[in-house]
Amino acid sequence: MSLTIDITGLPDECLLFTPSPLAELSAMLHVLAEPEHHPALHGWAASTIAAVPPALAERLAEADFVWRSSRADFLVPGLPGATLAEELDAVDRIDDERYVRAALVITCGASRLKHRITSPLTDPVEQERARDLALARGPRQADFAERLLADPPAVRALVRRLLEDCADAFFVDAWRRVLPELAADARRKTDLLARYGAAEALAAVSSSVALEDAGEGRRRIVVDKLQDNTASAVAAGGVTFVPTAFGRPHLLVVSAPGWRPVVQYPVAEPGVPEPVSLALVQQRLEALAHPVRLRLARTMARGPHTTGELAAAWQLSAPEVSRHLGVLRRAGLLTTHRRGRYMLYQLDLAGSARLGTDLLEAVLR
Repeated sequence: MSLTIDITGLPDECLLFTPSPLAELSAMLHVLAEPEHHPALHGWAASTIAAVPPALAERLAEADFVWRSSRADFLVPGLPGATLAEELDAVDRIDDERYVRAALVITCGASRLKHRITSPLTDPVEQERARDLALARGPRQADFAERLLADPPAVRALVRRLLEDCADAFFVDAWRRVLPELAADARRKTDLLARYGAAEALAAVSSSVALEDAGEGRRRIVVDKLQDNTASAVAAGGVTFVPTAFGRPHLLVVSAPGWRPVVQYPVAEPGVPEPVSLALVQQRLEALAHPVRLRLARTMARGPHTTGELAAAWQLSAPEVSRHLGVLRRAGLLTTHRRGRYMLYQLDLAGSARLGTDLLEAVLR
């Protein structure tokens, strides 16, 4: 499974690497809404909520669904500005129709709005559908959708005011702290793009992002996510890559039709391993799902064993053990070393211990 972005006919320069204040504020608000997704930021989230005025904390709790799951495209700008105020001004220039369509993703879900054609502002059928989808999400989402459909300017003003109050309460200081790192990361990616091309620049973004030649002159960006979505950057003229210090483990892609696709990626951190591919996570789960291989893993977790020793321990034939060991080895779950003429197999404890984390990160990516 993957998400693909078509960039056929576009030059490498169509990739833009730049920080975005509004996207980073959105990432911070997501951390506050879903701290369990971000265990490394528990301390920051707890201290931030404790420090904000009680009235603002209450408003954030009421609005947490806005950044908890689906992210509206205008919250992750395709052409970022230098300041949060510039980006909010750009959002204000979006017409009501486009704003409402993007905002309804928050309450209705991106996949369930994919085929929307008529306007939710003028079509009663679409309005009722939006209300029903929002109600299924919860009463706060239903209230937000109702107010958005009835009075878009009022809701837009409320959202902007909340973002500005968050900026005053905690964002300005946090942004000042992380901006040098984000700007430096964007410069490094831009330099890689200029020197070595799009493939190298995308590889530096994440091991989960790659440039793929789709044949017949077609090129696309492939993002290793638990999604089966396609998008096009051709009409928009490119893709924007926004580094974040608050996004891990998420690799956020917003790519609604009519908007420039944006990939918000976590900057690399020392000591944090690269994400494991979905295919490898699945391969490891399937390797350990077999009862015989699970028994062999139990024995090898206690120390290195030869094929013959494993066969004797579990009353299996040597060829049968070899077949199971081959599955575990191809999944990267074994270490091997030779002792004389014997090959010894041992469970890779570090890799096995990360399996739960790798699975969770793959699901959240």
